This record gives sequence, structure tokens and C-alpha cells, in this order.
Amino acid sequence: MGIILLVLLLALILGGLGFAIHILWWIALVVLVIWLVGFVVRVGEGSSRRRWYRW
Repeated sequence: MGIILLVLLLALILGGLGFAIHILWWIALVVLVIWLVGFVVRVGEGSSRRRWYRW
């Protein structure tokens, strides 16, 4: 009985980690898109040194 509960607990932990990692991948993708948009905006400005972010 203890082994079954241990396996169930392990499955719940791994399932939770999988969900959290999936959400983190989506957040990383959104940040990458924002960074790329900022890079394109900066390149499109030409010789101007102004930026809308401070990276």
C-alpha cells in the first residue's frame, strides 16, 4: 500500500513539474518575441540612438 501511495505522489509531483515547465516555455517564448520586436524597432530607427527599452 505504501509503494502505491509513493508512486501516486511521484506521479503528482512530476505532473505538476511538467505543467510548470510548460508554462515557463510559453513565458520564454513571449519574452523572445518582445525582444525580437524591440530589436526590429531599434534597427528600423536608423541612426537614431533612442530606444524604448534599456537593455
